[in-house]
Amino acid sequence: MTHFRPKFITFDCYGTLTHFQMAEGARMTFCAGLDEPTTLDVIRSFAAFRLDEILGAWKPYAEVVHNAVERTCKRHGLAFRPEDARAIYESVPTWGPHPDVPAGLAKVAKEIPLVILSNAMDSQIHANVEKLGAPFHAVYTAEQANAYKPRFQAFEYMFDMLGCGPEDILHCSSSFRYDLMSAHDLRITNKVWVNRGHEPANPSYGYVEIPDISGLPGVVGL
Repeated sequence: MTHFRPKFITFDCYGTLTHFQMAEGARMTFCAGLDEPTTLDVIRSFAAFRLDEILGAWKPYAEVVHNAVERTCKRHGLAFRPEDARAIYESVPTWGPHPDVPAGLAKVAKEIPLVILSNAMDSQIHANVEKLGAPFHAVYTAEQANAYKPRFQAFEYMFDMLGCGPEDILHCSSSFRYDLMSAHDLRITNKVWVNRGHEPANPSYGYVEIPDISGLPGVVGL
């Protein structure tokens, strides 16, 4: 892909644009007092259980977080406190962008409409989007789609709402498991992996790699 000009650039929000702070929330609540190796192991379990929780029928994200915290605590023999899960969930709208995001997005937004497809609740996402520093053509959530990524239904909802197909977009994400693997299977040819260090590279899925959003304008020739 060289200087492809899509009809829309579509983004994952949390992790890709917004600094994702579930690990920090875990450290402040149910991991408090644990040594560092144990904390890292618990945080890995917390991430895995969150993914497992979203693969079935849609449910509110507060339930996703609650269940994932409860299952993580059970797995590691920790005391589960519902207020810990609630505190983590309620912190989401306070999260801000990665430092590279506002300037990179602003440059691209002048030429190409920007769209977010996020595993979020409607009540959460807009506080985060307001902090990104660029105008968005549309913001779609798992609540609206009645499905979380990586389920195809979330992407199909976005296509229907935009009135476009996989060939018309450039999808940008820091995650293979939530976004880029599904994008590949849905024949979204034009993909960007923002290498935030969340996951190892996997060139089989066909993407342009950038270290952060400052590299995005160059991908589309700006």
